[in-house]
Amino acid sequence: MLKYWKAILLVLVLLATGLAYYGYNIIYGPNISDILTETSLNLPQGTDFDALTKILVDEDIVIDESNFRMVSKLMKFDTRRNISGRFEIVPGWSNRELISLLRANKQVPINVTINNVRLISDMAGKVSQYIEPDSLTILNYLTDEDNLKEWGYTTETILSLFIPNTYQFYWDTSPEKFVKRMQTEHDKYWNTKNRRENIAKNGLTPSKAYTLASIIEKETTNPNETKTISGVYHNRLKQGIALQADPTVVFGLGDFTIRRVLNKHLKHPSPYNTYIHAGLPPGPIYMPTLSSLDAAIFPEDHKYIFFCAKPGYDNEHSFARSLIQHNRNARIYHLWLNEEGIKY
Repeated sequence: MLKYWKAILLVLVLLATGLAYYGYNIIYGPNISDILTETSLNLPQGTDFDALTKILVDEDIVIDESNFRMVSKLMKFDTRRNISGRFEIVPGWSNRELISLLRANKQVPINVTINNVRLISDMAGKVSQYIEPDSLTILNYLTDEDNLKEWGYTTETILSLFIPNTYQFYWDTSPEKFVKRMQTEHDKYWNTKNRRENIAKNGLTPSKAYTLASIIEKETTNPNETKTISGVYHNRLKQGIALQADPTVVFGLGDFTIRRVLNKHLKHPSPYNTYIHAGLPPGPIYMPTLSSLDAAIFPEDHKYIFFCAKPGYDNEHSFARSLIQHNRNARIYHLWLNEEGIKY
């Protein structure tokens, strides 16, 4: 009889050990494929637990769906209604490790570089490569009349909200959160290093200074000349002289293949044509670099009123105080263009 009870006890111990091992393995054993081709998991806004599980199964991330559901229930994760973002998964993880990551919302931040764009639609397209909303959703939000009015911008000036730089965002960032972050970065930029005070002395607002910087950006790629060119434009603005900036003419025409601005181009009746219209154009013609912004804010102090490209491909300019000297410089440059066969 004693042997019988010993046998029963042994069976129960073995059964309990087996169940414990099974339970431990379900929770702590590997259930994430160790041959994942993609370790980034993107979960759109509004993803609930069932939708999450379907994604994990369809993308062959989870090996055993029932085990994942079981552990999720034990960890009270199966009632989550919104699990969104980009997460980095480690091949061979356990159910517990994956659920802990998702429950803690430990997303992978994404570096978003905002620069080198001409139009607000270009910027929306660029940003949409890094966050969940598509380019049209972002663009519609940025150009919505009510939003623009609230922010104090127009469709022409909205690009000036964005300070070129690299920022970190989460993949599930909404257009609203994106703009709020950009507003914070905008204010941080203009409220430091006496930038706002300096442009105010020159009669400019942040948007107008940004617009001026965009013209400087398209006038030269030579960092040694940006502040000198800025000084020319500041002098012309103060004296009420038309800027006569070729890049604004090209922007108004919308033909960005033009290499040589001709007289016929100067007559194009665009509000951006600074040969026809005095002062700054309605808004920026490009997103300037931080260097060009700095030049617009802190121009070189000099007496130059004119500048013209020098012959050659070094992107250097000749500066002049008088129209006579400027015309002389322009003739030399135009002769070089003709010699090089650059007609348009």
